[in-house]
Amino acid sequence: MTEETLTEILPPIRHWPALDLSGVEFDPVLTELMREGPITRIQLPNGEGWAWLVTRYEDVRTVTNDPRFSREAVMDRPVTRLAPHFIPERGAVGFLDPPDHTRLRRSVAAAFTAKGVERIRERSRRMLEELVSELIQDGPPADLTATVLSPFPIAVICELMGVPAGDRHLMHTWTQLILSSSHGADVSEKAKKEMGAYFADLIGQRENSSAEDVASLLGAAVGQDEVTLQEAVGLAVLLQIGGEAVTNNSGQLFYVLLTRPDLAERLRAEPEIRPQAIEELLRYIPHRNAVGLSRIAMEDVGIQGVRIRAGDAIYVSYLAANRDPDVFPYPETIDFDRSPNPHVSFGFGPHYCPGGMLARMEEQLLVDALLDRLPRLRLAVPPEKVPFKKGALIRGPEALPVTW
Repeated sequence: MTEETLTEILPPIRHWPALDLSGVEFDPVLTELMREGPITRIQLPNGEGWAWLVTRYEDVRTVTNDPRFSREAVMDRPVTRLAPHFIPERGAVGFLDPPDHTRLRRSVAAAFTAKGVERIRERSRRMLEELVSELIQDGPPADLTATVLSPFPIAVICELMGVPAGDRHLMHTWTQLILSSSHGADVSEKAKKEMGAYFADLIGQRENSSAEDVASLLGAAVGQDEVTLQEAVGLAVLLQIGGEAVTNNSGQLFYVLLTRPDLAERLRAEPEIRPQAIEELLRYIPHRNAVGLSRIAMEDVGIQGVRIRAGDAIYVSYLAANRDPDVFPYPETIDFDRSPNPHVSFGFGPHYCPGGMLARMEEQLLVDALLDRLPRLRLAVPPEKVPFKKGALIRGPEALPVTW
């Protein structure tokens, strides 16, 4: 598209309120924005001004992989946003651009490869078997979130990070305070500082370690002057918090299976399709409210015939991309036979979620353990009575009451 053909006509600004949605209901505002066109303008409840939003699959992949759109530049801009408080730390991996971003990610990459994840698979499976055995022993009814879906990802991410089992409860408490918007900025910031101090100490103890956990890899990288301690701590905090996302994802995943017994029965009858079915569920479930972190255009860029000016803020919606009918025929349908399924639930480009393989392993272990050991697992309340989180950036059930 030539410079001359780029339109200067700005689409209207759409206000996108913070909605408390239940179940796996798709955000109605996002549905409207997707209908309005490939690129729209939005104003979120907090921050300042407006931002561009792209919703088509190819545009989302373009923006997230194009160095002309910067995460680092967001540090100095009061962009419109969903989160009521926004306290990015300079040097944090989420707000770095290559090459610094690449250098920092490289320091822990080994832990998140197929081999790194495989290293903890058997230990993870045993921890899950214990949790499910306790669940069965205590008998129904039970809250699947409290008994399995919350403690399991905490145990797994702590195992990968090298956090001792006795400190798991500390990590969970800090994570909840950091992720919740209802306690206020001060509480969130205090929790982040405390978790950071913990990791500074842990990483400092492991500067000469040759172990394969994340704290040891970061300790070695700091010891070899590849990353600073501050960078290592910021990355550790982000990875630890991110590890608990599986609680919300698996909560939504099991909500779907428990409200659609036909899907659960098919997975019991055809265990060989489970990995593919999990990919489809990851595509379908709405992982978050609204949008995540924005980027800033560093120069004028044309997208879908629209000129994005240097300095403009832009968001992508992975949720919308996962429902793009040009890539996913009948996107509203859960189709376990969907192939190919190039969903972007773990993001795309340099900021692709490093925990994608780890999350897949956890979801597969959870589906195997709960479907096979509890053949009569079902909701203990009507679907509309399952409480979903309110005022949260990440979507998921507060509790998942089950019986069997």
